[in-house]
Amino acid sequence: MHDGSGVGHGSSRSWQCNAEPCLEPSHIAHKVERVKHTGGCHCGAVRFEVWNSPDLLVFVCDCSICTKKQNHHFIVPENQFTILQGLENINTYTFNTHIGKHTFCSTCGVQSFFTPRSNPDGYGIAPHCLDPGTVRSVTVEKFCGQKYEETMKNHQNIRDLSKPVAETLS
Repeated sequence: MHDGSGVGHGSSRSWQCNAEPCLEPSHIAHKVERVKHTGGCHCGAVRFEVWNSPDLLVFVCDCSICTKKQNHHFIVPENQFTILQGLENINTYTFNTHIGKHTFCSTCGVQSFFTPRSNPDGYGIAPHCLDPGTVRSVTVEKFCGQKYEETMKNHQNIRDLSKPVAETLS
């Protein structure tokens, strides 16, 4: 499936947010294959590179801010992400626990990456802000941010996604 964003889509898993837990525990394994993805904001002031699998696991969160921003992201360890230009153009918005750092370009307003509350030792990267050509597939998983504490307790591997991967191939 293709939506015109330059990113191909693979399988999709979603769960409803109601009285039951809305995120089924996943069995996510770190993939060894890594490629360099580059990307940035709309105006080009902010540019970054990130090393990650060409097969992305993208989370769609339904917390209040992610719903308003339509935030979709994949998580990487801090050491796999580099801002190439535009640090002076990045503004940050925080609220509630102030653990999540919602960064955006001060010129065009696009959030191409942020520090997620679930993984403060890593980054959430917007796949739609990647340059075309390095993404092989996308698997989408719903994250129930409306029930954050319960979801984090039930999700077995999300915190591991921001841990450095010892062995990588490029």
